[in-house]
Amino acid sequence: MSIGLEHYILVSALLFAIGFFGVLLRKNTLVIYMCLELMLIAATIALVAFSRFNGTLDGNVFVFFILTIAAAEVAVGLAIIVALFRKRLTVHVEELNHLKH
Repeated sequence: MSIGLEHYILVSALLFAIGFFGVLLRKNTLVIYMCLELMLIAATIALVAFSRFNGTLDGNVFVFFILTIAAAEVAVGLAIIVALFRKRLTVHVEELNHLKH
């Protein structure tokens, strides 16, 4: 039994769905942020799968760009979450409903 494109797409769709429902259902900003990253990884897996299926390296090149941008995004996102925690002493979404205080 070989692993085909549909297997990669199924894993990608499951990871994306887990991330999507995590964003909708969770209340902690750090967990929401991790779910967003999970959705980004799911899209990356789909790109690699389509690239492998088509026999080109285009998807793999996009993955390198996505990974470098994601690394910068993680640094900025975590800095924002830490700044929010220092200012408000919480990371729960319900308690962060006002931008000015």
